[in-house]
Amino acid sequence: MRLKYVLTVLVFLLPSLVPLLAFVIGPMISAAWTSLHSWNLIGPMQWVGLDNYAFLSTDPATHQSFLHTVYYIVGYLPLVYVGGLALALALNSRIRGRALFRGVYFLPVITSWVVVALVWRWLLSPSNGVVNSVLATFGIEGPGWWADPAWAMPSIILASAWKDLGFVMVILLAGLQTINPDLYEAAELDGAGWWRRLRSITLPLLSPSTFFVIVLSLINGFQVFDQVYVMTGGGPNDASRVVVQQVYDLTFRYGQAGMASALSWLLFFVILVITLIQFYGQKRWVNYE
Repeated sequence: MRLKYVLTVLVFLLPSLVPLLAFVIGPMISAAWTSLHSWNLIGPMQWVGLDNYAFLSTDPATHQSFLHTVYYIVGYLPLVYVGGLALALALNSRIRGRALFRGVYFLPVITSWVVVALVWRWLLSPSNGVVNSVLATFGIEGPGWWADPAWAMPSIILASAWKDLGFVMVILLAGLQTINPDLYEAAELDGAGWWRRLRSITLPLLSPSTFFVIVLSLINGFQVFDQVYVMTGGGPNDASRVVVQQVYDLTFRYGQAGMASALSWLLFFVILVITLIQFYGQKRWVNYE
């Protein structure tokens, strides 16, 4: 009977387990093996052991790419969360056309990153972009945006936050709709204003949704690539070169697949450690009651 139970469970797991093994776990194991070799994708692999990891740990370019990735996350996460929360609060109220607005704000989420990045590259064009043209009408000289090393990463952050606002909005809106309205009514009777209700009721009871958004956004933030590749290509002067961009360059520009695989695994361990810290720290601030 136990064997029959196990076989039944495996049958139901197979539709998900087979793709997981073929497209996730298998490639991860292959990348781990490749990271211990020097390989240019053409010739035979040469065993180097942990030399790739040792080199990356002292490589200034790798340190810089990690710093750029952290810079992206620090700018992106607060912007997308605050914006998504504002939209969720607005669309949780009784306003006309709520369904239409929800669809409109969610539309960028399902739009291809290549399309979004190309549109924002045009909007933020230093010479004839819409944003700088609007600023010029007010007598303000617009920055160089993605063509300026100082503004390249803020340009990417702005485009990324705009695209992901709808996703964060939907998650937080779902969380808001689980909060008992009686709590707000009781707080109003006690004289609590809008800010007090937000701080004492909404945010604490929204903490599970907030935790989910933060964890997912951090994981995606460390893997940022599409918008960087399309908007700046990691430039100018490597000012927006992130970790995944470096993995791509090492593999396809410089033919160092072993080094790229080692960097991929370093990124994996960084994400894993940060995620575990978040799950451990959630006990202090996440309210599941």
